[in-house]
Amino acid sequence: MAEKSRLGLFERFAPILLVATIGLSFFVGVLWQKVSNLEKGGTTTTVGNTTGDAQPAPSGKLTEDQAKSVPAVSDSDHIRGSKDADIVVIEYSDFECPFCERFHPTMKQALEEYGDKIAWVYRQFPLTSIHPRALPAANASECVANLAGNDAFWTFADAIFGNQEKYLTDAGLAEAAVAAGANKVDFDTCYLAKKFESVVTSQQSGGETAGITGTPGSFVINKKGEAWLVPGAVSFDSLKATIEEALKS
Repeated sequence: MAEKSRLGLFERFAPILLVATIGLSFFVGVLWQKVSNLEKGGTTTTVGNTTGDAQPAPSGKLTEDQAKSVPAVSDSDHIRGSKDADIVVIEYSDFECPFCERFHPTMKQALEEYGDKIAWVYRQFPLTSIHPRALPAANASECVANLAGNDAFWTFADAIFGNQEKYLTDAGLAEAAVAAGANKVDFDTCYLAKKFESVVTSQQSGGETAGITGTPGSFVINKKGEAWLVPGAVSFDSLKATIEEALKS
């Protein structure tokens, strides 16, 4: 009788145990995927909103149509390096993103190694849902560029990514802006008026249309107009491999 009772209990609770096991397996799978993505480096977003930390879209060479969807480089862009470079790296970035901070020195290393062969273009992609200081910092950087020029923009960017904790306050952004060459009064006026937030939003929309889903998200483009997507804070060796492929293509 005891044996039959135990069998009866097992049959009664078996479906519940099965559902619980499936649920636990799903949870573990999601957790593993999230940890795996974070280890690769990157912060993702859906169009107009953010979903949390994870790895952006898969990397690789784009189709011809996908390459054409990347907004062309223009005089309004922030360009570091030769405008006649064989390779252009367009980075969509967020001043508050820790992975962007990690990737910034990697791009500087690429410029040092390739010299006039590459140019680095910085475009705004603030993930406002998880980075509340990203949009103010992006607006501040555009104020600096407008008031003091392209070189000042890059000096400002280097400062922010060199010490996000220090510079992402209102006072810190003003300090970095003045150090980069902007007039304090003019900067404060521009910054408080949020003068360039529409420019920031436009750049981000262009990135989303081109397929950027997170930061940093970069395109490596050669003279032929061929493009490769480089998602996340990849290592220098990984970035170099893509640049070399683009140069030889």
